[in-house]
Amino acid sequence: MFYAISWFLSFMLLALWSMVCWGVHAVTLWAVSSAGVLSAGTSAMNAVLLPEWVRAWMPPQLARELESVIASAGPVVQGALEAVPALSGTVSVLAWALWGLGAAVLLALAIGAHVLIALWKRRSAGPRATAVPVR
Repeated sequence: MFYAISWFLSFMLLALWSMVCWGVHAVTLWAVSSAGVLSAGTSAMNAVLLPEWVRAWMPPQLARELESVIASAGPVVQGALEAVPALSGTVSVLAWALWGLGAAVLLALAIGAHVLIALWKRRSAGPRATAVPVR
């Protein structure tokens, strides 16, 4: 009975791990494929300024300095966004590698649980009294 529970839980964890990997892969692939759209215009980068609620809590000179740092990082961010769509094939390979590594770890844990249950059953059975012939 414990073997069945152990393997059932192991397969459920594997199914959960597979669904999480699939979901993260889908979201990552969507984000990578949409990153090229964001790099289409530099006007979006110039519009990235500090929100008003942040600006209210800091000195005006510090707010101007931070806005100038953000504006100077615009070309670097745009170059990175232009390079991201080329990585979409790498995302799939990385997702499969991570899924395989996680599946191997879960399988090793399931086998370990199986061995522990076997050892526990042996130990709980205790030493059996064997009849020793008397001479």
